[in-house]
Amino acid sequence: MSESNVYLSITPVKSAEIPSEEEIIKAGKELLESTSSWKQGKVYQHNTVKTFSRSKGPKDGAAWFGRLSEHTSEEATFEEFWSKLGEDKAENEMQYIPEIKKVTLIKRISPTQSIWTLFYHFPPPVSPRVFTVVQTTWLSTDSPKMGMIVSLPVDVSDNAEYAKMEEKGVKGRYTSVERLRVLDDGKVEWLMATSSTPGGSIPQFVVESSMAGTISKDVHHFLKWLPTVREKAEPTSAEPAAQTESEPAVTNA
Repeated sequence: MSESNVYLSITPVKSAEIPSEEEIIKAGKELLESTSSWKQGKVYQHNTVKTFSRSKGPKDGAAWFGRLSEHTSEEATFEEFWSKLGEDKAENEMQYIPEIKKVTLIKRISPTQSIWTLFYHFPPPVSPRVFTVVQTTWLSTDSPKMGMIVSLPVDVSDNAEYAKMEEKGVKGRYTSVERLRVLDDGKVEWLMATSSTPGGSIPQFVVESSMAGTISKDVHHFLKWLPTVREKAEPTSAEPAAQTESEPAVTNA
């Protein structure tokens, strides 16, 4: 297989020059395949989330960090993971990542590609941050099931309509690649790699010194949040019909 023409980094692409979905997914696969040779880091969340990193290279705007975890069906099935990460990812992240206060869909390019702007709020003295990305998804239902989500920073200043919808604040940038797949033992593997900069005056070394711990917390936040929406969305079939009257009160997931 030839290498992708797309190089994943925190350098934003113009909204009119977004690469093809095929090229983006190919680049994401190549990046994740390379993580096996990255430097191993600490293990977090009660020894369930492994982390690793790669130093900033000549074409990178920042270093790369990754994490890997495995999950039983009791924690989350592949379908549950995909429904929250592979579909409307930004809207779902706002529910379980405390710093995300608002997300806006700028443009749905296709059923598997869309542009989102995310507004992050942090405790003072850090100013709010805005991250605008194009998210591309790919799903294979063959055995073993596998899905990927690639987020690239996008510059919407070349489109006045898009620019009006972008949140206001200090502009940060991130790119990330996530892969979900079912393992031979039935568990779901969640692999993620990301490179980012918060923008503004925060030194990059300060951000990177805590990045491994930060991305590992996202696993904890997701697994803590999922049961709350699972319970609301999936009433048991054994419930008598009369009890469905209370369902509208609990659909605000």
